Amino acid sequence: MLLRDPFTKALHDARRSLFGWTVSIVAVGAMYASFWPTMQTPEMTKALEAYPEGLLEAFNYSDLTSAAGYLGSAVYGLLVPLLVAVFAIAAGARAVAGDEEAGTLDLVLAHPVGRTRLVLLRLAAVAVGIVAVAVLLGLAMVALSGPSQFDGIGVGGFAAMTLHLALFGLAFAALAFAVGAATGRRAVALGVSAAVAVLGYLANSVLPQVRGLAWARELSPFHWYLGGSPLLDGVQPVGALLLAGATVALAAVGAVTFARRDIAV
Repeated sequence: MLLRDPFTKALHDARRSLFGWTVSIVAVGAMYASFWPTMQTPEMTKALEAYPEGLLEAFNYSDLTSAAGYLGSAVYGLLVPLLVAVFAIAAGARAVAGDEEAGTLDLVLAHPVGRTRLVLLRLAAVAVGIVAVAVLLGLAMVALSGPSQFDGIGVGGFAAMTLHLALFGLAFAALAFAVGAATGRRAVALGVSAAVAVLGYLANSVLPQVRGLAWARELSPFHWYLGGSPLLDGVQPVGALLLAGATVALAAVGAVTFARRDIAV
């Protein structure tokens, strides 16, 4: 049954990896979120004032004076999105190019399932994993909101942030999937996607500090994900639509390219 259902098989094969990534990302997010009460001490405030403003902005630490600002910077603005991007890129690159590089794609294609359906179901399995990570992290933040005194942030704010994080991860997974499906090379998919992630991060946090390069932020997936403070203001339609649109477009490109490509098996 697992062999006949690419979606279920993909989830089954990735169960250990998904469990490890989920535990790691949720644990890192919860750990840094729990530090918020200590950030309000006079000693910590003085220490932060000593840091150059440009350096803090480079690490997306733009506001550490409120719970929403701290979570949006220290948790959702740096470590968590980077970990989610790494997880999504690795999973997306493995969805197609992993089997092709391993030489097992011919065995997979021997089963009665079309190419397009196969790759889209595998990408859907990756999407389930990314959504699971984002939702569980969001639930952990809600659970910590009382003990850690996340004043001013409601369940709706965490739900909006969860949606943005999931869309952010899906966009990078779709990018790695598309490159892997087009080239059949896992290393190429990883390299291209990692380069886009790094450039996107720099475009959102570093390049805007250079005169004349503020426009670069508008092209960054990190800005689409974080822009507008979803924790306080809810879902940001423009950013969410850009991430969702990029995901759909890249998934379509990957599926069409893979279906038409001459695969040597």
